[in-house]
Amino acid sequence: MNLKSEDNDTRPMAVLVGAPGAGKTTVGRRVASLLDVQFRDTDLDIADSAGKPVSEIFTDDGEEVFRQMERQAVQEALEAHPGILALGGGAIMDDQTRELLADHHVIWLRVGATDAAKRVGLSGARPLLFGNVRGRLVTLLEERMPLYAQVANVTIDTDGRSVDEVVHDVRRAIDGESR
Repeated sequence: MNLKSEDNDTRPMAVLVGAPGAGKTTVGRRVASLLDVQFRDTDLDIADSAGKPVSEIFTDDGEEVFRQMERQAVQEALEAHPGILALGGGAIMDDQTRELLADHHVIWLRVGATDAAKRVGLSGARPLLFGNVRGRLVTLLEERMPLYAQVANVTIDTDGRSVDEVVHDVRRAIDGESR
């Protein structure tokens, strides 16, 4: 399957989904740079729009308000961003957001709890991981893995792999090559 967006040049070339620590932002920025396209992260869009970090939106306004903002940010990005798009780890939890992804080229960066915990550490920027990071990641992965699988056209494992290896695989997926 060729993931290039030839039919509509305002659609993302690829949408990256995955759990916290999967590498969506790191990999997405590198792939965008290699392809000479723009990178966009909906969590950054939301923070810019709200004028405060995602962690503060969760604390001040609650998860429900954040998810509404996220759905809107995803919709706007899917309609207008022709580069590489990364979604927040929980974006796929919303039924409407999953529906929005149905006609897009979605790459799931799959990560296990152990590697994800190493990558996210004790970051206060990830509000759903406060407390027992590894335990929360296990729970999040159990809840979300079927949903990532549902929306993804391509799955790329990231456990035990370098950023360069994952970037290479994402680029190949965009170019329509099989792994």
